[in-house]
Amino acid sequence: MTTADAERPVGSGSSTSSSSTANQRGVSRVLAKLSHSLAEGEFYEAHMMYRTLYFRYTAQKRYQDCLDLLFDGAQKLIEKEQEGSAADLCLLLVDTLEKRGPRPEDTDNFEWVPRFGALIRGLSATTVERETLIHRVVKWSTTVHGQFGHPVLHKLIAHVFWTEGNIESARHHYLLCQDGSLCGRVLIEISQSKGFHKEVDLFLVQAVLQQLSLKDRKTADDMFSEYTRYHPKVLRHEFPYKEPLINFLYFLFRLIDTKSVMGFRALRKLYDPSLKRDASFHKYLTKIGVIYFDEQPEQVHAGTSGLGGMFGDIFNQLMQGFDDEDEVQSRPQRQRQNANSELD
Repeated sequence: MTTADAERPVGSGSSTSSSSTANQRGVSRVLAKLSHSLAEGEFYEAHMMYRTLYFRYTAQKRYQDCLDLLFDGAQKLIEKEQEGSAADLCLLLVDTLEKRGPRPEDTDNFEWVPRFGALIRGLSATTVERETLIHRVVKWSTTVHGQFGHPVLHKLIAHVFWTEGNIESARHHYLLCQDGSLCGRVLIEISQSKGFHKEVDLFLVQAVLQQLSLKDRKTADDMFSEYTRYHPKVLRHEFPYKEPLINFLYFLFRLIDTKSVMGFRALRKLYDPSLKRDASFHKYLTKIGVIYFDEQPEQVHAGTSGLGGMFGDIFNQLMQGFDDEDEVQSRPQRQRQNANSELD
């Protein structure tokens, strides 16, 4: 025995090196089998080996290796039309990102936003796990990019739903993409295809009030400008408008700039007959009064929305906690009673 061997502490040095080498050889063998399984079309076996490598890599905190492997694997399985297995790897991707945590050099974590967008786009609407994946990805995004997640991620998801004809889910995500001009164009198309002529103003008013309730004044402003300028059924494309509720929005924007609470109350009273066309307007205006005019929040009771909730139940969720009275609940859509009430 050499002096160096005699002085080396038991369990250190060579044993650690041997363990690391053994682990590396084990990973190399699994990777070789994985490549063979993919080439032979043995996709179930390949899927299981991806999972095995996921557990090994994360146990060793080799997060970047794990992310690269899973992303490549999900792409390959999508190409082979193994969407269920691909979706499972996508969920493991989210798990790995959550375990790794945000990187200081990439505080926006934008690298993974377009990647997830591409993976979600590659999964068909019939893939059972896709809904769970979208929920998980958006939730992960909120931890690294603020309360509602990354706006580009929402835009990518919205495009997927829009292409599939799932308008309800698409507008849910368009609302959060922070692109007012795009939202305006989407609203025009929805209004043209789903609404009556007399509802042309209701589409815009509800969307703008909802956007303001989310404290996104710029998107609301851009959406208003796009919609009023280009909607073919808006009777006049500049102020004063022919539709009373569009004039209401025009004045509301200016009162927000001045922060005149008395003006805000007077405006609501003046346009109250028109605002009663949709019961949800009261709730949003109450939020707006608190946010922009420092009004005390009122006790709000859920009412039936004339448009059935332009962006669905998302607002019940996003506004949860705004005040103690708001609860997450799904409002059933009622059948249309007349042309001024709600959509098909």
